[in-house]
Amino acid sequence: MSHRDCHKIFSLKENLLGMRHTLAFRLTLWYAGIFLGSSCIAFLFFYFLITTMIRDRTDQDLLEEARTLASIRNIRGIEAAQQQAAFAAQAAGEKKIFFRFLYPTGVVFSSSNMSYWRDIDIQRKAIDQLLTDNRPVFDIIRTPDRRHRIRVLYVLLSPGVVLQLGQSMENYTRVIEVFRKIFIATMAILFLLAAVVGWFMARRALAGVEKVTQTARRISNGSLQERVPVEKREDEIDQLAITFNHMLDRIQTLVTGIKEMSDNIAHDLKSPITRIRGLSEVSLTTGASLAEFGEMAASTIEECDRLLDMINTMLFMSKTEAGVDQLDRKELDITRVVSDACDLFQSAADDKALTMVCHVGRSFRIFGDVRLIQRMIANLLDNAINYTPSGGRVDVTVFENSHQQVAIAVKDTGLGISEENLPHIFERFYRCDPSRSQNGTGLGLSFARTVARAHGGDISVQSTPDRGSTFTVTLPAIVS
Repeated sequence: MSHRDCHKIFSLKENLLGMRHTLAFRLTLWYAGIFLGSSCIAFLFFYFLITTMIRDRTDQDLLEEARTLASIRNIRGIEAAQQQAAFAAQAAGEKKIFFRFLYPTGVVFSSSNMSYWRDIDIQRKAIDQLLTDNRPVFDIIRTPDRRHRIRVLYVLLSPGVVLQLGQSMENYTRVIEVFRKIFIATMAILFLLAAVVGWFMARRALAGVEKVTQTARRISNGSLQERVPVEKREDEIDQLAITFNHMLDRIQTLVTGIKEMSDNIAHDLKSPITRIRGLSEVSLTTGASLAEFGEMAASTIEECDRLLDMINTMLFMSKTEAGVDQLDRKELDITRVVSDACDLFQSAADDKALTMVCHVGRSFRIFGDVRLIQRMIANLLDNAINYTPSGGRVDVTVFENSHQQVAIAVKDTGLGISEENLPHIFERFYRCDPSRSQNGTGLGLSFARTVARAHGGDISVQSTPDRGSTFTVTLPAIVS
């Protein structure tokens, strides 16, 4: 045998061993096993039905023969019955049937030719049961030297005469043997057929799973653009493919978002660190007085505070969204918190020549963390003031919406937000300014949404470019 032939045999053996662990192989075995088991049950039922019918037919023949002999005995006497029995045994074949006439004591006083049946005993128990119940008694005799079983009938011809009538069950045995051979051959064919059909059905059913597996392998090699083809059969495999594709879309979106966020974080960290390094380098190379070093230290502390604030904000949002950070909830007057925030930012609005009006009516109370609520409102007011040109207007309104929630609306007449940017403004580090030249970290609106949702509410926006924006925060109110 050549090396190539050995390699082919080894590869075939490996494939067969590997096939054993596949789901298709197990499904095929289950299908073939269930099919074979069901077929066996059906064949066993027919086997029982056929054997019962043959045995009943044999019993009926024996009873009919016994009734004939009983009639002859009643009409013509016991001698005529004996002659008829001998004639019937000879006609049927002495190896087919035999007769014995017995006294109730079990003693034989007449019989057919018993040379072939001499080893067939008389069952005393059967005679006693016959004498007690006065009903025919059947028995099956098996002997080691006989291939076929014998069906024996004990019947009372008259008060003093017992008839033992026996018949070979050769026909019964032959039918059963033929049936067994047919059964074994049929089972072998059915098993092979079930295995072939089961393998075909399993492979066809799992074809979609194989496509998902192949796509997953290509994705693991770095190809996130791969998608599982959908056959549009609307079955479970299609549902799996659709769900898998949705998951891939989500993963690709998250990966893209993480990459963009990493780039934004790198940019936002790079700027203050660059400024700190620049100030330090200038102060070390040109600074001559203590005041200049003090100014450098103050600028460094300011930049570090900005970095720490950004990091702490990111940590807070991550913990809150993960359900780790617990809020310090207390009952508070949200109307009062909004009014105080407006008073605090009034001077900033005046510096830009903006008109800021706070529309507050009756008092609304909520359960919340006052520190986080204050910061959320401050972020919204700060954005409204920063993105509204001089001469513009900022309106802050507290009211109850149609869902019996407290709503805080911050409306400005500023630059507005384009439709392209509107779906992304609550994402972390997202800025409508691609150059990221304006001040800010891009975390203000993300922080506001995190706080609102942590309190069981949410935030929404309506905006028109060059006409302004309206940010609305909804929070669950305490029902009095």
